[in-house]
Amino acid sequence: MENISKVMTYEDLKKNISKYIKEPENLKLIDKAYEFAYDKHKGKKRASGEDFINHPLWVANILASLHADSQTIVAALLHETINHGNTTKEELALEFGDDIASIVDTVSKINKLTLNDDRELSAIYLRKVLVGLAEDVRVLFIKLADRLHNMRTIWAISPQKQKIKVHETEKVLIPIAHRLGINSIKSELEDLCLKYSKPDVYQDVLDELNASREELNDLLQDMKENISEILVDNGIKFEIKGRVKSVHSIYHKLTTGRKFSDIHDILALRVFVEKESDCYLVIGLIHSKYRPVPGRFKDYIAMPKENMYQSLHTTVFGKNGYHFEVQVRTYEMDEIAEKGVAAHWSYKEKGTVKIQKIMEQKLEMFRNLIESNQEGVTDSEFASKLDTEFLSEMIYVFTPKGDVVELPKGSTPVDFAYRIHSDIGDKMVGAIVGEKIVPIDYELQDGDIIKINTSNTSTPSLEWLKFVKTTHAKNKIKAYFSKQEKERYINKGQELLEKEIRRKKYSISQIINEENLRKILDELKLQSKDELYLAIGSLRYTPTYIINLIKEDKKDITDALLDKVRNRNTTKPDYKNDVIVAGTNDIKVSLAKCCKPIYQDEIIGYVTKGQGVSVHRKDCKNIKEATRLIDVSWNDTSDKTYIAGVKIESIPHKNALLEIITKASLRNVYIEEVKNNQLDTGSVFNLTVKVKDKNSLEQFMNDLNMLSFVKKCSRI
Repeated sequence: MENISKVMTYEDLKKNISKYIKEPENLKLIDKAYEFAYDKHKGKKRASGEDFINHPLWVANILASLHADSQTIVAALLHETINHGNTTKEELALEFGDDIASIVDTVSKINKLTLNDDRELSAIYLRKVLVGLAEDVRVLFIKLADRLHNMRTIWAISPQKQKIKVHETEKVLIPIAHRLGINSIKSELEDLCLKYSKPDVYQDVLDELNASREELNDLLQDMKENISEILVDNGIKFEIKGRVKSVHSIYHKLTTGRKFSDIHDILALRVFVEKESDCYLVIGLIHSKYRPVPGRFKDYIAMPKENMYQSLHTTVFGKNGYHFEVQVRTYEMDEIAEKGVAAHWSYKEKGTVKIQKIMEQKLEMFRNLIESNQEGVTDSEFASKLDTEFLSEMIYVFTPKGDVVELPKGSTPVDFAYRIHSDIGDKMVGAIVGEKIVPIDYELQDGDIIKINTSNTSTPSLEWLKFVKTTHAKNKIKAYFSKQEKERYINKGQELLEKEIRRKKYSISQIINEENLRKILDELKLQSKDELYLAIGSLRYTPTYIINLIKEDKKDITDALLDKVRNRNTTKPDYKNDVIVAGTNDIKVSLAKCCKPIYQDEIIGYVTKGQGVSVHRKDCKNIKEATRLIDVSWNDTSDKTYIAGVKIESIPHKNALLEIITKASLRNVYIEEVKNNQLDTGSVFNLTVKVKDKNSLEQFMNDLNMLSFVKKCSRI
């Protein structure tokens, strides 16, 4: 670990940056950022007693060790100027451009969402917001570097706060570092978390290591010299390093029931060479002198992990019966192993376009989770998905051709099939693992080689949703059946329209021709014939309504609709819509976006031109002068949720958004969107929420009004 007591100077940082950033204009921008941050933080101290500017300097230096680009270094130096420097996003944009201002603003928002406790509920929401905000990879890098330096100085805060920070780091940030392959940050964070969460255990491991440190170092040095001699004799250019495994790594082995004296692979050697072919040559030469431990050879060069990691791993028997883990890789492979996605800053791919592309691949799983949560998934279900796919142990399985596929532990052949291609998943009929036929709900094991059997006549089963592990597979299965349902409605709509055409003694070609089709699509703002049939099949429009539009019936269609709903006898059929329009069940009904009515609101219907009935709250200002109004009522049998808007005016408060989100969760209110406007006197939060009814919304708003920092809460 770094020396946490050392003061980082700008001269130290500039020296490290200058090793790889050469452009004068970029170095000048970094100079400007430092001067700006220094001025904003002048005179301020951190809890550790150091000058505040020391923190952004360390964060920038951690990122410099990853060879971060100049914009990221600038943003790192500025990352506390909004929350702790009385700066605005607009001021930063004026001085440093929109991209840097946006990164700093997003990091500032994330840093406001600190946990007040170690409850799982709080961690769930922090993960939600973090993933939702992380549109730019550089935001995540700055957040990880920020947390690493804070963990290095965590001794300066109270034990209770230490506990919360450790919990947050373990649950949220270490998994992100792992998924991005940034081993240098991940490993140090793991050691620091262990040090402060289990200090006795941490010290016990250190004591055991220190007791044998001299012997271990002698063994490492002896092994390094022997391997070096072999490689020199064979004319291979190389570099070799040795280290004792991290405290956390040893602790993890101890938790499996092993004693310290039984752990023989705590000694690790890493050999760096220039060419890929040399990696295999080095392994062969080492095996020729040192007997390999059976089953411990891994070829991640031919079959790299999905986080781009490549290396050859072997474990050999060394002196005194100790096992030595030996990793052999090229210098470029080492960059990727230690820096993950960030390696592309310094290796071959200059700039951030490549990084962003790779980042999107890494966050695909997170995006799938967020999208699934828009479908009304409960918080407990969302938490379960995160624990399954975001935080769980991963396994690496293979296609018959040797391509590696990364999946959460517990995945099935169905998950594997959909990860390969949705078409393979849809047509899957069975799976072979190794040489054996396995059930499709078989739990895959690390290293399995899977072959998927398919049939062009096969389709997915809804039963699969009961055992598949990944959100990706679940979404694909649901999408297949959604598509089938859509096609059924399209066919039904076509059948209904053609039947009505024949009943009215018209020919189909007379009504459904190119000219009439273009006219009706324009009128109804639809994109295709299939959309028209879908609208009819799902009862948004009746076939008669469509024919009248085409034939331009003398009687105004809007008036006909009014007559229909006003003159019809009210009955109590099984209504399909949320809102009942004068007893009818075959009219398109939509909730007005202007006033967002929800169940239990007093409502009125407005007959639109060509778009059915728009339902408004009775106090909506947009229908005060309207004439085409009709009676409507809520369908009491509906169990849907509704969109509402809530405006919260607050005084400045550090964790305002987190407390608002927590209140929502306790009331089973789902927050779809948050817009936050910062004012001199505080903040204004505009929430878009999903609620069951008016009563639920009012209870939630009452809860918000009870918060100490809320000045006023009102419905938009």
